[in-house]
Amino acid sequence: MLAVTRILKDLSGYSGTLKKLLEENKIGAGDLVRVIISEGEYKGTIIPRYEYASKGFLTLKLPNGYNIGLKSSAIKSILLIEEHSPPGFVPQQEIVSSKNLPYAVIISTGGTIASRVDYRTGGVRPALSASDLLSVVPELAGVAQIDAKVLSSIYSENMTPLHWSTLSENIHDYIKKGYEGIVVTHGTDTLAYTAAALSFALSKTPIPIMIVGSQRSSDRPSSDAATNLIAAMNTSLKAPFAGVYVSMHKWISDDKIAIHLGTKVRKLHTSRRDAFKSVNTDPIAIYENGRLNILRNDLPKRKPPSEFETITKFDGKVSLVKFYPNFDPIILESLYDNGYRGVVIEGSGLGHVNSPTVKTLKKLIRDGLIACMVSQCIYGRVRLTVYDTGRDLLEAGVIPLEDMLPETAFIKLSWCLGNFGAGDVVKVMKENIAGEYCSRLIVEGSE
Repeated sequence: MLAVTRILKDLSGYSGTLKKLLEENKIGAGDLVRVIISEGEYKGTIIPRYEYASKGFLTLKLPNGYNIGLKSSAIKSILLIEEHSPPGFVPQQEIVSSKNLPYAVIISTGGTIASRVDYRTGGVRPALSASDLLSVVPELAGVAQIDAKVLSSIYSENMTPLHWSTLSENIHDYIKKGYEGIVVTHGTDTLAYTAAALSFALSKTPIPIMIVGSQRSSDRPSSDAATNLIAAMNTSLKAPFAGVYVSMHKWISDDKIAIHLGTKVRKLHTSRRDAFKSVNTDPIAIYENGRLNILRNDLPKRKPPSEFETITKFDGKVSLVKFYPNFDPIILESLYDNGYRGVVIEGSGLGHVNSPTVKTLKKLIRDGLIACMVSQCIYGRVRLTVYDTGRDLLEAGVIPLEDMLPETAFIKLSWCLGNFGAGDVVKVMKENIAGEYCSRLIVEGSE
């Protein structure tokens, strides 16, 4: 009987004396157990150990949803309470919405919001389809007839200009068909880049397009996935404005979701739920307790969904380069020699680089390179008329981009070079197309 149990029980990642202890007690992954240690006892579910973890620890998921590791040498006894299957995602019953509700779509590109823990590595991996994601947020059934589309299932660091184009075209098609709500789920690491890409490609959208992510995967008790998604869908369906926006937590608690303009938002923390902030401006709205509090009255007005003009191409030969002390301009020369047509430079302070770089830029711009300047500072704007270095850059032909964010500037230059002739790129880069420029600086919390 023991030999059969060893075959049936999942002990992935366990070895040595700890594995022997589990086998002797006929315990495997998914089982509910009581573990007695020197300091007390714990009740929870055994979950697999991932292959890169330290050896000799039992991983237990507590009733509150959190995981703990118990050192094998501290375990006095372990008792099986109930047998269960190993942990895994089981889709809920398909949600059926009222036919009187408007149509909306969730387009999934991957990321933490559509991920679960990989018990092989301990990391997070894209695992949920868009429909799976919908099934764990049943509240959405009360606001729209929801369709779901998996456009891609990748980590956001793998997004490319082709993904931005394809996503833009898919969104356009849904709006053309009459969909009144559009929500894109996206990994947070490069979410700001995609938000900017959609802002330019779909700048004439008649409805709000919402991009939403999550800092914590949906199987964690502290997940922000559901609240962010609910706020995004309700905003896309009911907001009186149009455009491209990002829906993420305003603070670490669950009560407020900030709605950010797609060209003015940046991820400013690696892991907090309120990682995203509007830079040089405030959020355009706050979603709280099912209500949308709009903070700006200068936004494009919402219109009935219909056909509209799109400009969806992006040039992949654009680079974003950060200046630093002892920067070697051979980097810029190498980019140009390898076919790069444009570069956005994150200059220091008001937008400065060292003298050798000024000299190189002057030559490369004369040869056809488009070079733009943003500041690597979080707040403030580029001003190339204050110091000699800035004036030399202006003389060389560098385009100052005021308070435009580096991510947004990179995307806009890629978009301009993908859609306009060389003679129009400088002109379009200076135009305020999707709120990428602020006429005055409003720094959140500065009052």
